Amino acid sequence: MTKIMGILNTTPDSFYDGGRYNNLEKAVERGLEIEQEGADYIDVGGESSRPGSSPISAKDEIERVIPIIQKLSKKISIPISIDSYKFEVIEKAFDAGASFINDITGLINEKTRKLAAENDLEVCIMHMKDNPLIMQKNPTYKNVTKDVYNFLKERIATAIKDGISKNKIYLDPGIGFGKTTNQNWELLNSISKFKRLGKVLVGVSRKSFIGKRFGSEQNPLPVEQRLEGSLEIAGLCAKQGVDILRVHDVKETKNFLFKRMERN
Repeated sequence: MTKIMGILNTTPDSFYDGGRYNNLEKAVERGLEIEQEGADYIDVGGESSRPGSSPISAKDEIERVIPIIQKLSKKISIPISIDSYKFEVIEKAFDAGASFINDITGLINEKTRKLAAENDLEVCIMHMKDNPLIMQKNPTYKNVTKDVYNFLKERIATAIKDGISKNKIYLDPGIGFGKTTNQNWELLNSISKFKRLGKVLVGVSRKSFIGKRFGSEQNPLPVEQRLEGSLEIAGLCAKQGVDILRVHDVKETKNFLFKRMERN
């Protein structure tokens, strides 16, 4: 059964929910709601990685996420994931109660790998071309599926070599992170290939390629109208054996997958 990771963004500028939960009270309230809606994980992030976004300092990110993780860790029973690539943030998040590292840079930092190995943490290794500021400027590949597969294969080997248990590792092909609409769809239809490497996590919720697919390249659906498309792709991912879906709409996704399972 595919598990659900609920997204809790504490940023003012995330593409969908930016500004909704950027104070402690609202963020904790949403975190509790995410658990009540049936999520298996909560993914807390303090820096937007939407296309064109600029990085923030570790200090600012820490101020955004650590108080929330500290409070949530005392109130919920499901694991908390830290959505960050900065070791300083990840280390403090672990001390505050996070037990899952969701790293868009593919665990490139050796200190992060060491922390995960020493504490038997779950991790997600994601593929991203370049960085959020420039990743959508004409991304090109010789073969997108093969290139992403080889990247993830190399990163998982490094993680295991550094002591991270293979059963603690999830792989994310990085839908929307330096890929065109067609490249995203090619990757989504190739999940079975990535499953050969291990467990797979996918985040597609309300992303721009959904707006283009269910609208058009010239007139994409606005983010508020992308729920139906997100659910359809969630079903496609679950059918291919995706282990975790990272979503904004926890309750709706759970209900959709449950009804789909009943029909089958």
